[in-house]
Amino acid sequence: MTLDINKIRNDFPILKELIHGKPLVYFDNAATTQKPRQVIDKLIEYYYKYNSNIHRGVHYLSNKSTDGNENARIIVQNFINAKHSHEIIFTSGATESVNLVANSFGDRYIAEGDEVIVSELEHHSNIVPWQLICERKKAVLKVLPFNDQGELMIDQLDDLITDRTKIIAVNHISNSLGTVNPIRKIIEIAHAKNVRVLVDAAQSVQHKTIDVQELDVDFLVFSGHKIYGPTGIGVLYGKEELLNEMPPWKGGGEMIQEVTFKKTTYNELPYKFEAGTPNYIDAIGLGAAIEYVQNIGIEKIDAYEHELLEYATEKLLSIEGLKIYGTAELKTSVISFLVKGIHFYDMGMLLDQMGIAVRTGTHCTEPVMQHFGIDGTVRASFSFYNTKEEIDVLYNGILKVCKMFAVK
Repeated sequence: MTLDINKIRNDFPILKELIHGKPLVYFDNAATTQKPRQVIDKLIEYYYKYNSNIHRGVHYLSNKSTDGNENARIIVQNFINAKHSHEIIFTSGATESVNLVANSFGDRYIAEGDEVIVSELEHHSNIVPWQLICERKKAVLKVLPFNDQGELMIDQLDDLITDRTKIIAVNHISNSLGTVNPIRKIIEIAHAKNVRVLVDAAQSVQHKTIDVQELDVDFLVFSGHKIYGPTGIGVLYGKEELLNEMPPWKGGGEMIQEVTFKKTTYNELPYKFEAGTPNYIDAIGLGAAIEYVQNIGIEKIDAYEHELLEYATEKLLSIEGLKIYGTAELKTSVISFLVKGIHFYDMGMLLDQMGIAVRTGTHCTEPVMQHFGIDGTVRASFSFYNTKEEIDVLYNGILKVCKMFAVK
């Protein structure tokens, strides 16, 4: 059964906007996705009718918002098939989730001389937090490289792991190249040597079915705004036994059980890691976004987006002088490219004048750019609300820019 794209597009009000007098063609979905009416309406409903700080309130509004927040936690739990709802920690986004694990897991388990492994394909948010904890603990950061197709060189992983390796942090899908990484294989190799694994699912949870129990992954993180939810809300999944052993990362209200000047004791999961007033409205919005995606069906979304990827790849490769970076056999709907003789900023700015929104620069993956010896790329990333007709607009837009720069 195919997707009803016209019906889906009607759910996203922003897609009707004109940019510089032209219909918006939004191809910046890897940076953030647009929000369907169902999510926006849910946010408005709670701010209009139910807004009140959650937990410990005895009045109707507080109980209503508390129920909404905890229901959203259960929606996330079921979405990724976590064993317990208290294994779902709400954060401000994938970046904070990685920082939480790096600091808390790092405090508990990483000592001088220990090792952390990341991949060369990582977003800065899955590199820098590990660099910081390694510097603080005098641990060693090791890097799993990728080949020129943008595929991780998994055959080197076994040799990288030693008896001092504590954790591997790797993304499921590369945000700059679109590579789908073999996380199941990585987890198997790591667990065979008693090494924990964190998977950054910020670019995969909106495209692929994820089952954390089936994967046996130790930690998994993602952001709400990448899956059609609000900004400022994210998720950390962690195995119960690990989260229980890890110390709190931030202190404040909500995360305590009892406070005296002599000693503070900490709340149970998940609240131990949710200091301060929770972002409950956006958590509720995230729940609405996940339900929206589930109603369409992740498998259908994945299949349609792959169709867009194949169509766009063939069209763009027909442009003389255009090179695509990231040609892995397994890719999601992301195309990074450069046209010989045209700077990526010029290309992005001129496409914008035609109503086409693409991302330009390093995409927070400077090591990826360094691998290819370039300063940045133009990135077009597709969602299930995009169409082949929009890809034709992009194709014709690139040709116009090439003509301006007299590139044949």
